Formats: sequence, structure tokens, C-alpha cells
Amino acid sequence: MATTTPSRGRRRAPSRMTRAAGKAAALQKPRVILALLLLLALTSVMLLDGYLRAEVGGDERVRSNASSSKVPDKVLDGGPILSFRGGEAQSQSVPEKTIALTFDDGPNPTWTPQILKILEENDVPGTFFVVGSMVSRYPSIVKDLVNQGNEIGIHTFTHVDLSYQSDDRIAREMDQTQLALAGAAGITTTLFRAPYSSEADAIDNYSWPVYKKLGEEGYTSVFVDTDSDDWKRPGVSKIIKWATPSKNKGASVLFHDAGGERSQTVKALGTYIKKMKAKGYTFTTISGAIRQTESANQQANGQTGQTGQNGQQPGSEQGEQSEQVGGQAPGGQQGQQGQQPGQDGQLGQSGQAGGVNSLQAAHRTATGTTLYEGKALVAAVAVAEWTVPGLATGLAVVGVAVMGRFGMMLILARRHYRQRNKRRFSWGPTVTQPVSVIVPAYNEKECIANTLESLAKSTHPIEIIVVDDGSTDDTSRIARDAARSFGMTNVRVIRQENAGKPAALNNGVRSASYDIVVMMDGDTVFEPDAVHQLVQPFADPEVGAVAGNAKVGNRNTIIGAWQHIEYVMGFNLDRRMYDLLRCMPTIPGAIGAFRRDAVLEVGGMSEDTLAEDTDITIAMHRGGWRVVYQEHARAWTEAPASLKQLWSQRYRWSYGTMQALWKHRKSLTDKGPSGRFGRVGMPLVVIFQIITPVFAPLIDVFTAYSMIFIDFKAALLAWLAVLGIQLVCAAYAFRLDREKYRYLLMMPLQQLAYRQMMYLVLIHSCITALTGGRLRWQKLKRTGEVGTPAGVS
Repeated sequence: MATTTPSRGRRRAPSRMTRAAGKAAALQKPRVILALLLLLALTSVMLLDGYLRAEVGGDERVRSNASSSKVPDKVLDGGPILSFRGGEAQSQSVPEKTIALTFDDGPNPTWTPQILKILEENDVPGTFFVVGSMVSRYPSIVKDLVNQGNEIGIHTFTHVDLSYQSDDRIAREMDQTQLALAGAAGITTTLFRAPYSSEADAIDNYSWPVYKKLGEEGYTSVFVDTDSDDWKRPGVSKIIKWATPSKNKGASVLFHDAGGERSQTVKALGTYIKKMKAKGYTFTTISGAIRQTESANQQANGQTGQTGQNGQQPGSEQGEQSEQVGGQAPGGQQGQQGQQPGQDGQLGQSGQAGGVNSLQAAHRTATGTTLYEGKALVAAVAVAEWTVPGLATGLAVVGVAVMGRFGMMLILARRHYRQRNKRRFSWGPTVTQPVSVIVPAYNEKECIANTLESLAKSTHPIEIIVVDDGSTDDTSRIARDAARSFGMTNVRVIRQENAGKPAALNNGVRSASYDIVVMMDGDTVFEPDAVHQLVQPFADPEVGAVAGNAKVGNRNTIIGAWQHIEYVMGFNLDRRMYDLLRCMPTIPGAIGAFRRDAVLEVGGMSEDTLAEDTDITIAMHRGGWRVVYQEHARAWTEAPASLKQLWSQRYRWSYGTMQALWKHRKSLTDKGPSGRFGRVGMPLVVIFQIITPVFAPLIDVFTAYSMIFIDFKAALLAWLAVLGIQLVCAAYAFRLDREKYRYLLMMPLQQLAYRQMMYLVLIHSCITALTGGRLRWQKLKRTGEVGTPAGVS
């Protein structure tokens, strides 16, 4: 055993390191928060989209056959228009030979424009009872509808039966629809039609309080006289027949411009309008019908001028009153009873600005907070409308890619196993010459003795170089004492000022006596034949580096078991695949071997990235060397024992990988082995280690979302199917590595907890990379619980 003079490395003043570490820590917290906020924002967008489609908060219950004993007879026997002026229920009918065309469930981008075109061609207005979620999704259609002179009414936001809902839910349904109208067309409305309602005599004891409450808030509820039943798609002739009033009666007629396939409605509407006009019918809106009825009543009572009771001014030239429909603006703001005269059929000061067509008397111009909140809602919905389908498409692509990767891994892993385990397989003549084992160590007092003890049992001739990278504990002394106690004369302990792991490895490579160098971590223990197995591929002169089989030694905890599954399935199956494709991206720091001259040729271990193992591996490819995987060379390493340490380690790994890929991006255009890695290995790493994991949390969010709001059984079966595929892959990987299957019992929990953390780590790393942040090499706390291989196997 020999001790050499410490080599000069990059000097770091403690005070400067402390300041840098403090600054780095200060920068990491905002990035973690930003990563979480990103995921929260995307989740919120999904929930908004689901709410718009009545998947979140949806309620498909519809009440029927309830008693109407508490409903006044004058309401049940009255007309289809119900208001509560002065707090008293008042029913109105549509005048004789007059039709108020009403359309429910829209707007719809396919059918509503076609219906609007028919109405315009026939110079007929309509009253559209719109669903707020549809308004916010298709605001331009609503704007066209209003500009054409049609009238708008509320049909709730999510098309729910309000008789089942709480007062708060009812208020939300109305207010959100008003906001959607404000954002889409700059208006609010006083008209309302309840989903699943029909004629006034269908009001029951459960829905009556809803109509009464809304009426007191200024809403006019509209029912049906004649129902076309077009939703049943009975044929054009029956739709026309069922929509026709009997005996020249006036009617509020129901059609639908959404809620299903409406081609029959479109075909029937034009014919229906022409037929009714031929019979002498006129068409108006609900507000128009109200004014005609009131005007007729006033004329019958000799009240064509000023009405003393209400203090109203004279109306328009037609004698129509410009009274606010419902008597009070929704939301509790009382309309003005002493209204000014209208001009050219326009309203004056009736709780809205002038300039709104008289056929739209139920409309109010949205102003102030309502207008801006409405525009914000429409904008948010527009984002959701573009984002969620885009994400869904992207996730479908990711899902197909991930499944394809699983399939490719299984096929290539099986081929690799069968190829490398044939009796006649050989790399060439047996490699027997001594090799140098380099052990970089920084504060490894808990582990270094176990590491040296395992190397003392090596079946291959080795020299051991322990490079103490400025440890502040007794690592050097313990290493020398352990070497003496194990009777090892082949150990050198080199001390250097703290310069980082790459510098320590480079120091060891320069000091190595042999042509092949094996690199390992100071917390790792080798199996007795690990070195011998690891160096055999060097019999092939094309091989420049070999990746060993790293295993988790402290696997008896939950975190350890999760990492054990990840190492066996993710790392080792991947390495088999990459080996056959000749594009191995990483030789693990825990166990890897290199030709010494090749390492020096590519510039040694670089300090440019935090993933020096990935960096040197890619550099070997670019140097023209072949990199292979040796499954029989096994080493046992101590995995992080806490979530905090695990986060630190994986954060460094993922960020360092991104740095290494960016550093070697020119390999994409190289020729030979370098170009092969650039055009095969680099895309695989980017797709499956960066892009797909970034999207993976959204898959889980979609799955949880589907379970809660859409179809629990279907979503659960899909999740179990994916888990089943992963279990098959994991079980096969365990079989190839001759591992015990009992650890796979932890896999469902790993998918629910551990995997989410890995996603957040990757997102955190991506944000750090995009914001130009930098990380310093991080030392994990060790316990030394991984002893000799026999103790953990």
C-alpha cells in the first residue's frame, strides 16, 4: 500500500462554496414550485374542459312523476311564460296566430349556423335557450345569433335538472351562463328555460321553488305549448306535424339546435315556417310575444297612453311597452319602472344601454366586472379547447410510444440474453491481465471498508486506487487501516484537495498502472468475480467500455424496493436493448470498465456536466469505440434511503443527462459510431427518458380524472392493463437477473407514489435547464448498511 502526494485539483474556497450552495438552494425552491404550478395549471385546464362538457359536476338525474300540489292552479293552467312581477306569479300566453320559435341546448358549431341561415332567409326571429358551457366554447356563434336579431335565454351552464340542486349550485349555473354570454356577445338576459321542462302543467313541488326563486331574482321562465319532439328524429313530416299548433292558437314551439344529430330539424324548419306563414301566422321572440300580449290587454282596458299604476311613459309608435321583462334585472338589481320612450323600436333606460333591438328586450348590455369576467372565462375556455385535445393527442402518441418501447425491450432483451448466454459465445481469448480499480471517495467512512473488503475477494488480479477527494472525515485513514487488516498490498490511497468526482476519477486514471481501468463508487461492493466478468468483453478490440450490472443493496425498505424494481427493469432491460442497438447512453458509475488509453484520448472525465458517466459514455461512442453491457458483472450499491436524498440524486442524474445530450448534440450529423449514437441512441434517450416521462404525469391525471368524472370502471381497467404490461416486463427482467419476484408486490404502490416523484424531478430538471440554472455535485448521506455481496444476495 502506498500514499502519494495529493494532486492539484481545482481549488475551492469554503466560503465561496458555502455561498454558491446557498444561492443554488435559494434558486431550486422557486423551480420546484414552478414545476408544481405547471402541473396544477394543466390539471386546472383539464378540469375546466371537463366542466364544460358536464363531466365535472355533471348530474344526469331527471325528476319525473312528482306531485304538483303546492303549485298554484293559475300557473299550472296558465300560459308558457311565467314571471314574478311584484313577487306574484303571473302567466302569459302567446297571442293567437303567433309563434315564438324556441331552440334548446345550443349553440352547436354544425347545426346552429344552419338554423340561423334558415331564419335569416325567412326573415323570422328565434329565441335560443343556450347552455352556458356551449356558449363559452362557441362564442362567435352566439355573437352572430345576437347580431342577427335573435333572442337569448339561459338553459343552465351544464344542462342539469335544477330541482335536484342546492341554492348555491343553482346560482352558479345561472351566473356562469350570464358570464359566458357577457364574454361571447356582451349581453346578459332575463329569460330562462329549465332543462327537461315541458309545458307549464308539468311544474311540480320540487321545481316550483326554483322557478319562484329565479323569478324573484328577475328571470322570466319559459315553457312550451307545442313540442316538435325533433330530438326523437321521427322524420321531417312528423316534426312539422307535432310543431303545428291546433285551432290557430299561438304557441311557444320547441325545437333543438344541439344535443344530437339535428339534420331532420334543419330540413323541417324551412318547410314549417313557410307552412305557418301560409296559414297566416306571424313569428316573434318570447319578449315580442310578451309585449304583444300586454299591448293587447292595455288596449282592451283603454290603457294606450300613460299607465298610472306603473308610472310608465308612452311606448313606441306601435304602442308597445319597453318594460323590462321580469320587472327586475337578474342578480337583484331592480329595473326602472319609470322608463323613457323608445325610438325606432329601441329601448331607452331600462337597465340597459340603448341600441338593442326591440325583439331582444330581454337582453341587458354587460358592463363592468361582469363583462371582464365573462371575457376572461371565454379566453380560459379557448385555452382549454385547444390545450386538452392537443394533450390528449400527445398522450395517445406517448402511450403508443411507451407500449412500443416495452415491446422492443422485451424482444431485444430476450435476444440479448440468448445471444450472450450461449455455450459457444465468447468475446475472444480470456482476459487475464491485471486491471486498475479506481475508487473515488468523498466522506465515505461508513462504506469504504466494505468496498475494500469486497475487492479483496476479487478472483481477478487488480490494483486498487482510492482517490480521497478532500474528505473531511476519516475516509483515508479507514481505507489504509482496512487494507492492512485484509492483508491487501495492492491498495494505493491518493489524497487530493476537493475538486469533484470527475477530477478524482481523472487522477485515478492518470495514476493507473494497467491498460484497463474499472471505476466504481465508494459505497459499492463487488461480487468476487465481478471484475473478471466485467473485463472479458475487452477481448474484442472494438470494445472501449463495458457497463456492469448495478443492483440495489438496501432493498428491504419501501424506497429501496422501489429503486430495486427500477434498477432491474428500467436500467438493465434498457442496457440490453441499447447494447444490441450499439448506442449505450450510460455506463453506471457504480460499475464500469474502460480502456485507459481511450479515456485519455477523449479527454478524460469531463466536469462540463453533472452526469460524468453519461458524458464519458457518449464520448466513447464519438471516439469510435463500442460500448457493451455485461450482465454477469454484478455490483451492489447503496441507494438513497430518504425521499429528499432520492430527489437530490435523480435531479442531478436527469439534469446531467440533459447537459450531456446537449454537449454532444453534434453527433446527430457525425458519421460512423458517433453518428449511430446521435441518430439512434440520442433520440431514444430524449424520447423515453425526457419527453415521455414529462407527459407521463398527465396520463395519471387523465386516469384519475376519468375514474372520478367519466367512467370509473373503464378507466380502472385501462390503468390495470398498463400496470399488467409493466408487471410482465418487470417479471421478465427479474427472471433474466434471477431476482426474487416478491419485490414486484411493491410495483402498484411504486406506480402510485414513487413514479410521480420521478416525474416531478424530471420536470424540475427541465425547468432548471430552460431557465439556465446550474447544479453542483451533490454528496448523499451514506449508512454503510450494504456489506459484502453475500450479505445482500
